[in-house]
Amino acid sequence: MTMLNFTVGPVMSDSEVLRLGSEQVPYFRTPEFSDVMLQNERLFLQFIDAPDNSRAVFITGSGTASLEAAVANALSPKDKALVVVGGSFGERFSKLCDIHGVPHDDIVLPFGTTLTQEILSQYDQKGYTALLVNIHETSTGVLYDASMLADFCKRNNALYIMDAISAFLADPLNMVELGVDVFITGSQKALACPPGVSLIALSPRAIDRVNSNDPGCMYLDLRSALKNGERGQTPFTPAVGTLLQINKRLNLIADNGGPSAEIDRVASLAHDFRSRIADMPFEQVSPAPSNAVTVLKPLHVSARDVFITLKDRYSIWVCPNGGDLADVIFRVGHIGCLSIEDNTVLIVALKDMLSKGLL
Repeated sequence: MTMLNFTVGPVMSDSEVLRLGSEQVPYFRTPEFSDVMLQNERLFLQFIDAPDNSRAVFITGSGTASLEAAVANALSPKDKALVVVGGSFGERFSKLCDIHGVPHDDIVLPFGTTLTQEILSQYDQKGYTALLVNIHETSTGVLYDASMLADFCKRNNALYIMDAISAFLADPLNMVELGVDVFITGSQKALACPPGVSLIALSPRAIDRVNSNDPGCMYLDLRSALKNGERGQTPFTPAVGTLLQINKRLNLIADNGGPSAEIDRVASLAHDFRSRIADMPFEQVSPAPSNAVTVLKPLHVSARDVFITLKDRYSIWVCPNGGDLADVIFRVGHIGCLSIEDNTVLIVALKDMLSKGLL
């Protein structure tokens, strides 16, 4: 059975990306694969407007692997980090700082709220050397003000470490304009490839940090990744097939108007969906939503029941939440190979559920 996928990862893939996934995986210690990887690095850095002399590395591991690599390699016990914690994904940075002995304070935000200048200004000139943020708190749909955080980092001369896993190619993010030092994303979000590869872009300042630190690990040692990347290779066997699919996807985006066109496409899908559910019994949770996802709170039924009904009766996946929020909210993604017509299929299903008293 073919499912229509409105989750926020893994997402629907383009037919050309899928075709590559059906081919035999080639041997990778070759000049041909090196050329692919060098192009992957160039296009990725180009798409996020990385500063001159930035580098990118590709980690075979989910986004959390790159979050840990960033903390272990760019920070040390000599730092004092400020972590934005607005949900389960922001909390991950806080836990990683604990594990790696990085002193930190957390800005803990209530569910579904955004970070304001009034709150952030309380942390000015307190000796912070780094700010860590999941710029789109995917669990609640809140997109933080990246420019406001950039100004904080500039005023405090703090390293700007951004988890943009679900925001890349969904919301405009420019490393140069924002002064981002570490930019992290993953293969299974708006890149619309299989999960298993995460990408890290490092500014020159972040590279200096990496080269001066001992991360205390082998697999996530970014010094080794950077050195091998000079020749278009990785220290260990990578997810070769997925990296080839990433290359195809990056080139498809470049050939179809570039990252700005892809962001506009995602934004149009989000706007279309949100406008068409305005009169349905849902509360749209986020006061500052990303284009990547719409977070909905059903007014009369369990969110978990909505997820199960759409899956079992209509062959549609939406994204459930876990823990205490399992019955409270669900999420509808707008990234990947989706269309306005796909939105219509979901809207028709929701209206049918409403007519049957299931909403």
